[in-house]
Amino acid sequence: QVQLVESGGGLVQAGGSLRLSCAASGSIFSINSMAWYHQAPGKQRELVARITSGGIIKYADSVKGRFTISRDNAKNTVYLQMNNLKPEDTAVYYCNVNVPPTAVYWGQGTQVTVSS
Repeated sequence: QVQLVESGGGLVQAGGSLRLSCAASGSIFSINSMAWYHQAPGKQRELVARITSGGIIKYADSVKGRFTISRDNAKNTVYLQMNNLKPEDTAVYYCNVNVPPTAVYWGQGTQVTVSS
């Protein structure tokens, strides 16, 4: 089993910054992709950013140029640096980890609220 612990959410004014962290622990020999999703009230969960074990990164168009995803493989941790936050970024942010061969794990979610 793999456990994911998220931290770093909170309330910030528009234009501000937050940094999310997600640490994976448990029976981990390797991790494929690590990602962040968000889900706003009444909406589907959507991909924000993903980083593969090889360092290939994908961002949602809405966050390009503002958010940066990174990972520390030695710590099994993924980060999301969020700059120039906008009210429309308000959502619950979930960490997502893919472990070979096919296991997928989700964090408990952390609330990000951006006030205008």
